[in-house]
Amino acid sequence: MIRTVRQFRSFSRPVQLLVINQFTINLGFYMLIPYLAAHLSDGLGLATWLVGLILGIRNFSQQGMFLIGGTLADRLGYKPLIVAGCLLRTAGFALLGVVDSVPALVLASAATGFAGALFNPAVRAYLSHDSGDRRVEAFALFNVFYQAGILLGPLVGMVLTGVAFQLTCFVSAAVFAALTILQARALPQRKAQRTDSAADTKQSVLADWRTAFSNGSFVMFSVAMIGSYVLSFQVYLALPLEARRLAGEGLPGTATVAALFAVSGILAIAGQVRITAWCKRRWEPGRCLMVGLLLMSAAFLPPLITAGSPSAAESLSPAEILLRAIPLLLSAALLALGQVIVFPFEMETIVTLAGNRLVATYYGLYNTVCGVGIMAGNLLTGSALDIARSSGFAMLPWLGMAVIGLCCAAGISTLERTSRLSAVPQPAQG
Repeated sequence: MIRTVRQFRSFSRPVQLLVINQFTINLGFYMLIPYLAAHLSDGLGLATWLVGLILGIRNFSQQGMFLIGGTLADRLGYKPLIVAGCLLRTAGFALLGVVDSVPALVLASAATGFAGALFNPAVRAYLSHDSGDRRVEAFALFNVFYQAGILLGPLVGMVLTGVAFQLTCFVSAAVFAALTILQARALPQRKAQRTDSAADTKQSVLADWRTAFSNGSFVMFSVAMIGSYVLSFQVYLALPLEARRLAGEGLPGTATVAALFAVSGILAIAGQVRITAWCKRRWEPGRCLMVGLLLMSAAFLPPLITAGSPSAAESLSPAEILLRAIPLLLSAALLALGQVIVFPFEMETIVTLAGNRLVATYYGLYNTVCGVGIMAGNLLTGSALDIARSSGFAMLPWLGMAVIGLCCAAGISTLERTSRLSAVPQPAQG
């Protein structure tokens, strides 16, 4: 932790402000979102398909609009998009606390999602711009604050939601309102770097998109990394479902799921800076990505130990629950370690492949591609879990996810071997 503090102090004030802002963004977001589905279904009595629709619209309005947000950031500057995103999320979260009609809930949910599409690419591009040749270290520090917000947010939300969900909405909105004011006043303006020629700086949005889409190395890298996001998301899907199956419903299952998140968050917070520095000294970015992806693949082997175990009975003792949970906790730890290794070098590689031009657009396109992959991956994962239950082949989803990780690592290995991870594209004309 002392090393993290030293690294934080070594960066410029804008970088320090950006990582603190990201902690606060995640704090405000995760104090509310984990409890939104229960509010919609239990509090407002909406049908399950409506709850899924509202949450799906929130996800699509973020993941599907990242490219728009990144393009706007490159054209208008990073600060306006960060401020606008925080302001829009303030309005969206406040609206969730006062409305109960489906159209209004859809509008509020879409607003909170689109807000993320506005500020996420801008924040990453701004951080890349101001950290210069220390991008890897800056993104490692960024992930420490990012994970700390994820870890603390649900705990704060649990306390607030215990009083009233509306209170959670208003406190979260107040957090984003404070962020809006702080960033409007304290964050310096930064203009995106585009191309070297004056003529190219006036090219159209479609030309900007063509530049990114025609960058073969970047597109292949984005596709190769989709699987890593599918695997990362299993800490929200497959691992919690398996934890509740093995530990039981009620307090044992909830405590096991909480332990999975705690292991993941604490490892990232405590080890990110040190692990990134260790990897950077020894390997090139491509090799770091491969090692991280192989660890993420290996993370889905421990659950094979208990995959065939029967579902928990009510008579399980705490010791039996712990014994059943150990493979899942090991899985969460390996998955988190892989993510810790991958994230800073992944962000650095995107900038490298973008040629340090139109960086927010590239981040936006990358997140859009991976967002589509997550939706498809979750559908396949859910189907695999259902098939595993009906067929009795309980190992199927875990073996499948391990194979996905191996395929990602093989894809990155191929790109590195062919020098695709260091290619700097030439700007498209027109």
